[in-house]
Amino acid sequence: MNIYDASVPVFTHFLRSLSVILKKAEAHCAARKIDPAVILGARLYPDMFALTRQVQIASDAAKGAGARLAGIAVPSWPDEEKSFDELQARIAKTIAFLASLKPEQFADAETREIALKAGGRDLKFSGAAYLDTWAKPNFFFHVTTAYAILRHNGIELGKPDFLAGGQ
Repeated sequence: MNIYDASVPVFTHFLRSLSVILKKAEAHCAARKIDPAVILGARLYPDMFALTRQVQIASDAAKGAGARLAGIAVPSWPDEEKSFDELQARIAKTIAFLASLKPEQFADAETREIALKAGGRDLKFSGAAYLDTWAKPNFFFHVTTAYAILRHNGIELGKPDFLAGGQ
């Protein structure tokens, strides 16, 4: 399997799953007359990010990984989403960005040096190590945390919602 196939389709699949679980959360709010801001601001623990930020970071992780592995600049998007519709638009924008990447841009991506700053540290990886030990785990952490926040708040979700990729 090449780096393109191990990254872009995977991120796209689980961004679609994230979209589906957010739609279920929005429907839950409407059916139970819950202010959506309550769910969007929900967190698992006081020192963890709220649902909205979890979605933003998942988006950033996917577009950042795609761009870095393709050898192009990472797009910078403001984190201004405050509604389910705005989060859905961000997910759609991320999927569209990933769809714009071509497999040939990932030639030699496994050995390409990836350098980034995180938590005040300068990090360097080969492309393969970046994808396997940083990009995918970070992405899945935030998608899973978004799922867990919603389940914790009573949204009826199951593993198939997480795994289905929007199907």
